Amino acid sequence: MHFTPPRPKNEDDRILPLINVVFLLLIFFMLAGSLSASDPFKIDPAHSASQASPGEMDVQILMGSDGQIALDGVVVSQSDLIATLTPRLAENPETLVRLRADGGINATAVISVMEKLHKIGVTRLKLLTVPVPETEVLQ
Repeated sequence: MHFTPPRPKNEDDRILPLINVVFLLLIFFMLAGSLSASDPFKIDPAHSASQASPGEMDVQILMGSDGQIALDGVVVSQSDLIATLTPRLAENPETLVRLRADGGINATAVISVMEKLHKIGVTRLKLLTVPVPETEVLQ
């Protein structure tokens, strides 16, 4: 009887499954990271002791520290903001508007936008903040 000699073990054969798993994880995290929408500009919201969460939103307005405004992720001017929201409010007067302003922005600028929103008929407006760490609340 003639047997073929066993082939020598290749060290690379044992590492291939590990490489496959690493590449699958890499692809997963690349896809998962790209699925979340990011804000059009960086803001650092003001802090609040309230623990309420934003929940589902109808309209979101972002205000940057430099005065930039974004409506639902698109940078717009104040006049475009009003022009875009007016028909939406006419269609649904109970539209919930969530305003998230940078903590470093002048309060008068935020109040000015809030007054303009009130003038066009916004009846449901929420100012979004981030919770204050518990150590700061107790002081």
